[in-house]
Amino acid sequence: MTSSSKLTFISAEQYLAAEEHAACRHEYVDGLVFAMTGGTRRHNLIAQNICFRLREHLRGGSCRAYIEAVKARVEATNSFYYPDVMVACDKFDKKSVFTAYPVLIVEVLSPATAATDRREKAFAYKQIETLQEYLIVHQSRKRVELHRKDQQGHWEISEFGAGSEFMLDSMPAGPFKLSMEHIYEDIDMDQSDELVVHEDAEDEWNQEESEVDC
Repeated sequence: MTSSSKLTFISAEQYLAAEEHAACRHEYVDGLVFAMTGGTRRHNLIAQNICFRLREHLRGGSCRAYIEAVKARVEATNSFYYPDVMVACDKFDKKSVFTAYPVLIVEVLSPATAATDRREKAFAYKQIETLQEYLIVHQSRKRVELHRKDQQGHWEISEFGAGSEFMLDSMPAGPFKLSMEHIYEDIDMDQSDELVVHEDAEDEWNQEESEVDC
């Protein structure tokens, strides 16, 4: 998750070098650096739930699931992002802090980042040649939006609500079934959460839940 910070134009190499020693994580968009905001415990648990299921599915194969701390490199937009969850199947490099070859990216929405996740990041991620699926997950209600690339290279969007199950087809290990029960395990949703219509607004959001990383 990110929020605007003071605009500073630097090269990608300068960004990567500075990020190694930064007290707070930043994302990089064509010369501009943006400090990341803190996340709620609910946000963190949802990301963990998804990554855990993916890790079990991928165990023993050539693909790996990463959570929050590994960057996605988007060469077409000269950007580096920190997806909440990501699956990549490129050759494993234990020293690398990013991958340019994800097949699946997951972002969990929050009030501060919903517009960015749906617009800027959706546009950028879809420029990655290897990416097959982009999953956007709400945290204030049980809803996901699955962006999937078809054989002609066109992106289609499917939405799923409470009680649903759906398949992720992007991984060489084979189709993977993910349910709303898995995604929102140990997450309590009260009635006011389910009444939220626009994640961008998050009118019922409890600001006291927010936790700052740095």
